[in-house]
Amino acid sequence: MTPFPATLPIAGMIDAFLLSNSAGQIIVVILFIGSIFAWTVMITKMREIHCVRRMSQRFLRAYRAEKHPASLFMKRQKYEPSAMYRIYERTCKAIGAELEARGADPGDLFLGGLGAPTRRLTANQLISVRNLAESFMDDQALLLESNMHLLAICVSAAPLLGLLGTVWGLLESFGDLVGAGSAMLSTVAPGISGALLTTVVGLLVAIPSAVAYNIITDQIRRVTVETDNFLQELISDVERHYVLEA
Repeated sequence: MTPFPATLPIAGMIDAFLLSNSAGQIIVVILFIGSIFAWTVMITKMREIHCVRRMSQRFLRAYRAEKHPASLFMKRQKYEPSAMYRIYERTCKAIGAELEARGADPGDLFLGGLGAPTRRLTANQLISVRNLAESFMDDQALLLESNMHLLAICVSAAPLLGLLGTVWGLLESFGDLVGAGSAMLSTVAPGISGALLTTVVGLLVAIPSAVAYNIITDQIRRVTVETDNFLQELISDVERHYVLEA
């Protein structure tokens, strides 16, 4: 049976940290704190997007099962935190405000396609509703992208901080070597080991952050495209039920 190695990588990293100069230790601590923030954002955003997509699918099924675009809104059915539902709710409120401007009861959205002209929308009113819905959709996209800049910072800054610590440590190690007048490996090895630690830690922070950033960005793009497709479907349904014919 092969004996377990006496020196584990973690133990070696701790030793290297202790051998690092003060600047290298500060950089390692900064990278460690950045790693905590990065993993917090990764886990939080992945859970958030998973929940948004799951509720959006449930909302979309319920919406398409109804015959009238305002049915779910009038029934007070909630599908938080779905971005689709939030846009749908805001659009229905905008329709109610436009109907009120024409003298209709804004709470009587079910009668939008029936009877009196006051329960119908003009083409200009539809454009107003569409613009409001699209603006609100942009706000929802920004909410999904919140805190993603922290991951982007970790991806770009962590390797550079690690490299800075390594170069700084090497400069001090070779400077001590020149001052001591000795070229023995045992003289410079501890300092070099400590200097290289910052690069290792920087890569350990940057690589998971880069992978997570690409995955989360792709998921956000998918949610945004799905939400935009639903908005186009909703506006078409609103036009069919509420817009005055020319």
